[in-house]
Amino acid sequence: MLEAAKAEFAAGGFDAVTLRRIAVRAGVDPAMVTHHFGSKAGLYRAVLDVRLDPGAEILTVLPGPPEELAVRLLTRLLAVWDSAAGAATITTLRTALQDEDSTHLLHDFVLGQVLRPLAGALPGPEEERLWRAELVASQVVGLLMARWVLRLEPLASTAHPVVVAALAPTLQRYLTGPVAAATGSDD
Repeated sequence: MLEAAKAEFAAGGFDAVTLRRIAVRAGVDPAMVTHHFGSKAGLYRAVLDVRLDPGAEILTVLPGPPEELAVRLLTRLLAVWDSAAGAATITTLRTALQDEDSTHLLHDFVLGQVLRPLAGALPGPEEERLWRAELVASQVVGLLMARWVLRLEPLASTAHPVVVAALAPTLQRYLTGPVAAATGSDD
């Protein structure tokens, strides 16, 4: 089932693929896919070997005052990525970034499970909200790389509250403050 799912997701992307199509390719009943993985998102996480459910994690930080969203987001992110499940997922990410199909799957996963839900909680038109979420992602990916992959010191061992205090103002500006509009060109 995992091989069939990986092939289908790589060919069509997360949104276009159905559990029924994966089941047909794997030669099993669609109920079996649901039984083993719970949902299409659960199957997608299994294909990527991601031990975390970032969609569920994002949902835990969205409620609350909008002006404190960056603090909630960073606090949760640090706790999750410093856990055993986070460490296992870092290993998976390293591997995924070395393979074009896996990188494409990871892109779709992050967009669908993290960025779209985050963007949905932000103010403004849809294009601006997604731009804001992508700006946040640029900083979070930088933090992930510096702290957990490259293990740059002192960042790698700095206490969570210090990291949150240093990065939250920038993320908060991306979330709710003034940002330049995305133009889609290099002009």
